[in-house]
Amino acid sequence: MTSAKSMSAADLMSALVRFGMAAVWIIAGIQKLDARMEMTQAIEAYGIFTPEWSGYLAYLIGPLELMGGVLLLLGLFLREASAVAAVVLVLFMVGISQAWARGLVIDCGCFGYDPADVSQGMNYALTLLRDATFLVLTLWTIWRPYRRYALHP
Repeated sequence: MTSAKSMSAADLMSALVRFGMAAVWIIAGIQKLDARMEMTQAIEAYGIFTPEWSGYLAYLIGPLELMGGVLLLLGLFLREASAVAAVVLVLFMVGISQAWARGLVIDCGCFGYDPADVSQGMNYALTLLRDATFLVLTLWTIWRPYRRYALHP
């Protein structure tokens, strides 16, 4: 008779974080795949990159987010994928912070482009709080990746 291995609270947290962050990255990436022009406009609005670089980034960000989410979902290179995600989140937070400091009224572009947000602008504090929460969860995955059901942890 074999008993099922019980899952500790930390293992449960690790599983929820891994699969939750996989969903976040997959959803964010999918929403950007067919919106290159809108994403280019959202990136340009931050005033950091030239129009040409904004176009390149709009083309790359969605597929890269999708790929990162799939890596987390499948359990491929969990720590490495999470480390890259953490760097990306910090870069996003820097971009959002500089836009807030400059008083820009723009759409975040975080989960695709929402034309309704352009006139009102994003809620900077909530957007940064959300991204900081994602960063903490991502750091948890680096520290304690959930390896069960992972193809190559």
